[in-house]
Amino acid sequence: MNPKNAAAAYKQDTFENAPPLKIVRMLYAGAIRFLDRAVGCDAADTSSRFAYWVGRADAIVCELRIALKEPTGGDEALKQNLDELYRFVEERLCTAMTEHSEEPVAEARSVLATLLEAWDQLQVNQVSTQP
Repeated sequence: MNPKNAAAAYKQDTFENAPPLKIVRMLYAGAIRFLDRAVGCDAADTSSRFAYWVGRADAIVCELRIALKEPTGGDEALKQNLDELYRFVEERLCTAMTEHSEEPVAEARSVLATLLEAWDQLQVNQVSTQP
């Protein structure tokens, strides 16, 4: 087997077999990583990859928001709060792309980083309470 194909298969297997909490954390981390890459580009230069990286992060946030609509039960108030936060992030990313500005990216990143910290804390609490 080609080593490149093996690495890709391993990554796919890791993601597909991960518990839901880990997948959510991986998605947040990916969106944050894409926003960091966007900030490394010149937002004013239309030939830079700024819009590409912002778009990648936006796609993740959109999928996270859509996943809230799944009938899996859970706390409806929490889902509503997350929906509002995701919509805010999406709005800031749209503004970043239309205005070619990094400031809205920083605001969106801050929200995602705070949410990732909360999910990380949830992970820690789950591990510490398991028998």
